[in-house]
Amino acid sequence: MFNALVVEKDEDSGKTSAAVKQIAVDDLPEAEVLVAVEYSTVNYKDGLCVGPGGGLVRRYPHVPGIDFAGTVEASTDDRYKPGDKVILTGWRVGEAHWGGYAQKARVRADWLVPLPEGLDTRAAMAVGTAGLTAMLSVMALEDHGLEPGHGPVLVTGAAGGVGSVATAILAHLGHEVAAVTGRPETEDYLKDLGASRIVPREELTEVTKKPLEGEQWAGCVDAVAGVMLGRILKQMKYGTSVAAVGLAGGAAIEGALITPFILRGVNLLGIDSVMQPYENRLRAWERIARDLPMEKLEAMIRPATLSDLPELGRDILKGQVKGRVVVDVNA
Repeated sequence: MFNALVVEKDEDSGKTSAAVKQIAVDDLPEAEVLVAVEYSTVNYKDGLCVGPGGGLVRRYPHVPGIDFAGTVEASTDDRYKPGDKVILTGWRVGEAHWGGYAQKARVRADWLVPLPEGLDTRAAMAVGTAGLTAMLSVMALEDHGLEPGHGPVLVTGAAGGVGSVATAILAHLGHEVAAVTGRPETEDYLKDLGASRIVPREELTEVTKKPLEGEQWAGCVDAVAGVMLGRILKQMKYGTSVAAVGLAGGAAIEGALITPFILRGVNLLGIDSVMQPYENRLRAWERIARDLPMEKLEAMIRPATLSDLPELGRDILKGQVKGRVVVDVNA
């Protein structure tokens, strides 16, 4: 038997509840690889799964946790042997398949990648799905021509998981980073990560009818969308790109198609970390091990245990979680 955070639903009331319980290996879904989980994280989707109503959960009882890192305990797939250190992100783990908020998880071999040299399992989950998304975003901007010296790169939602890691990576690579936040208390944190400029959220959420504004940004990692993304697109330099990763501000974009996309040739790049091919995930994790300064990573970490998760899930839905929550499932 081992500990897991189990979400259950009362069929009569429709209400969900989450509590740490003991379950058995035989309770886990069938798959090729059994992993002794060491660390997981808290992401926005985890907040939805743990929160009232269950959010994205497909069936109950359920173990949330959309990513984890640990050690292979048993495997019927030749690619992974007992003792191998592995990372899992995406593939609907924690939503349609039981996830990382347990001391053991059984998953498809195709969903895993080996832990790259230079990272341990704790550091990998300080990065987590959010950090992987941040690196995929930076790589996409680079693939579309972004280089240091082209001008300031904007990062929205900068104090959150994606934004924190994107800020640290971009600064480490030599970019001038303009970090957007609506929380003044996070400004010192963002500057410590490498942001050279803090942009108050209010500067980018005021609706304007101008079809274009002055060219300001050489690139952007946007985790917010909505009104803010519409405003940012009007301010992008010619031929630059926006990597869009989240919809916290809404799915609608204010603005006309002709202005940023045709007249300035702006690229809007959708970044989805859920079903990335193995090669992309491995390359991104290797880049993380190389290009994310570990001292910056340590500054982002907020430790937690399984019993902390219900409250942390509520906090992340309210936008009250700064940096990266690292869940020690064995604590």
